[in-house]
Amino acid sequence: MKSRLDSVLGRITMYRLVIVALLVLLAESLVLAAFGAFFFSIGDMAASLAVLFAATLGSNWLFARLAKVRPHPDSSVITALLLFFLFFPDAEPGMLASLAFAGVAASASKFLLAVRGRHIFNPAAVAAVLVAQLSSVLPFMAANAAAWWAATPALLPVVALGSFLVLYRSRRLALGAVAVLASAAAVTVRLAATGTDPAAALWTSLGSYPIVFLAGFMLSEPLTLPPRRWQQLACAGVVALLAFVPFQAGPLTNSPELALLAGNALAFLAGQRGRIALTFAGRRQLTPTSEEFRFVPARPVAFRPGQYMELNLPHPHPDPRGARRVFSMTSAPGEPEVTFGLRLSEPSSSFKRGLLQLQPGQRVDATYVAGDFLLPADPSRPVLLVAGGIGLTPFISQLRSRDGGPEQDVRLVYVVRGADDVAYREELAALGVPVAVFSPDMPELPAGWEHHRGSPTAAQLRVAVPDLQRRAVYVSGSPRFVASVRRELRRAGAGTIRTDAFAGY
Repeated sequence: MKSRLDSVLGRITMYRLVIVALLVLLAESLVLAAFGAFFFSIGDMAASLAVLFAATLGSNWLFARLAKVRPHPDSSVITALLLFFLFFPDAEPGMLASLAFAGVAASASKFLLAVRGRHIFNPAAVAAVLVAQLSSVLPFMAANAAAWWAATPALLPVVALGSFLVLYRSRRLALGAVAVLASAAAVTVRLAATGTDPAAALWTSLGSYPIVFLAGFMLSEPLTLPPRRWQQLACAGVVALLAFVPFQAGPLTNSPELALLAGNALAFLAGQRGRIALTFAGRRQLTPTSEEFRFVPARPVAFRPGQYMELNLPHPHPDPRGARRVFSMTSAPGEPEVTFGLRLSEPSSSFKRGLLQLQPGQRVDATYVAGDFLLPADPSRPVLLVAGGIGLTPFISQLRSRDGGPEQDVRLVYVVRGADDVAYREELAALGVPVAVFSPDMPELPAGWEHHRGSPTAAQLRVAVPDLQRRAVYVSGSPRFVASVRRELRRAGAGTIRTDAFAGY
């Protein structure tokens, strides 16, 4: 089931997944409105949605043209849909004007509240705060404020399912869990303190407060999250407390949108500040089905070995996987070039075909650096690296980083389809890392390497790595490979296992 879910979700971009989830939620809300479940009508919903789409997409296109960058319509569609579920639908002209203002403000925030091309705050949250503070004083708008009306018991099942899929696809289920648990605890304690039955208070917190919607669709936006997992969990806790523990500071009171902006500010201080400009320098073949791409950054890129970067490559006729893809770096921090190893399967994605068409000197932007697939900080801790195919890439960055540095007891298990699929063969041999290759055939091996036939079973792993139980284990590859090998490692007696699944690669 997990492998099938990974396979299905890996075929579409995160942006398209969020859009689909929000559209399903929209469809359910329209059906409920038709049966009188809300005090607003389908006409109110249609008018509000039309204004939000026109204002958000139109202003985003205009601002992108002024900034001389290519607009990102999927992002604008998401913003418009989020705003639709934040503000009560209303066809009254003053209320529609406030929604139009929200759409324009959200688009503007991506360009004005940004550093070196990277926006700092969640656009929908920015718009919600501005509407709440300005709608009562601007003459062309009626007083309005975010109501987060998606938080209703009737919509909770679809909101919860959509949130789960978004968080699962982005590997941020822990983030969502912390946000939901902390938020629900804060609200439940408040309600119980006023005499509400604890069970009823808990149900009210989940069904009538925007806890699940905030965690799944707002807090999870990757561009406004810090890069490390522990930072993300801390950010989720801060947002939950600021959103649902009452306070007042001048004209500002606790609200989910204000809490989210505070979390975004903390994330910006912790992460890569600004868009990363890369100049394509060339590529080289690694195997018959994979190549390494080289880029020169306009300024040094801060990252740690094992982390990944999201590349943004606008190209004609993008397929459902879109113009943005995440890849692990193979270069070591501090090197003059940033490199990525990619598998180029047939048929290839439109993104990878776009990469193959790059000419030296062309620019590619990267949006963020993140990831927690990091080796132990203690160099005395022995490590086992297990790679499937191009899943070797984060390990190459880690092994390059240790070259000439502190010695660490590292062994590599490398699972490939055949001798021709061994990437970085000469470099691995030069680094002196003991390698156990699992493949149907392997006619010649560098010194220190050994060959095992077939796929790694628990028994074979114990033979290849006799001291497996004392090693910290890291597994990288496709979701199916990671799930299979992790199961065999557990059977073989492995303790700590960290994984890095390449969904959709």
